[in-house]
Amino acid sequence: MFTGLIEEIGKIKHISKGSRSFQFTIEAEKVLIDLKLGDSVATNGACLTVVSKNKSDFTVDIMAETVKSTNFSALKSGDRVNLERAMRLNDRLGGHLVSGHIDGTGKILSINKDDIAFIISIETAKELLNQMLNKGSVAIDGISLTIISVGENNFKVSIIPHTAGETTLLKKKIGDMVNLETDLIGKYILNFIKQNKNENPAKPSRLNMDFLAENGFI
Repeated sequence: MFTGLIEEIGKIKHISKGSRSFQFTIEAEKVLIDLKLGDSVATNGACLTVVSKNKSDFTVDIMAETVKSTNFSALKSGDRVNLERAMRLNDRLGGHLVSGHIDGTGKILSINKDDIAFIISIETAKELLNQMLNKGSVAIDGISLTIISVGENNFKVSIIPHTAGETTLLKKKIGDMVNLETDLIGKYILNFIKQNKNENPAKPSRLNMDFLAENGFI
């Protein structure tokens, strides 16, 4: 598990390509501290396993399923990536619970300045938008952010200067793809509601978004 608080921006040093898989070697400093073979590192939000390391970089394998769900196929040597080591149980949870399992990708539609903040609009699939709500959480390239609005084909987030400086998000261009992970707890609730409706189609469920809001869950 991760928190969505980026520890470091790493640089892709080398990419090895298989028929449908990749292997990234990533230059880093902070995340190498206490890092061991088999440890997990969220790379642009995707939980990847360390298969080798030395004093200046580490290497991860990326299987075909991960390639299909992420923006990794668009990355090249020299590109910067957001890095976060797996959280410890005694750490503060400053962001939100992030599994490192990418749900899909989104496309940056616009980046606009609003006083000290930057408002970023991202287009994505309806399936993912249905898992989002205003003031809910989303991880974008591994960054824990709060959603400020959800539209028909896009959603918006606002980032402060500190987040802008410590991550790669504002280094992106219009049209660039980003990795998305919707809120972990929200996905389980949504799945439970769907199953309840399927099992009892004639009996309306009391468990809905209004009920959750009234009782302080969202």
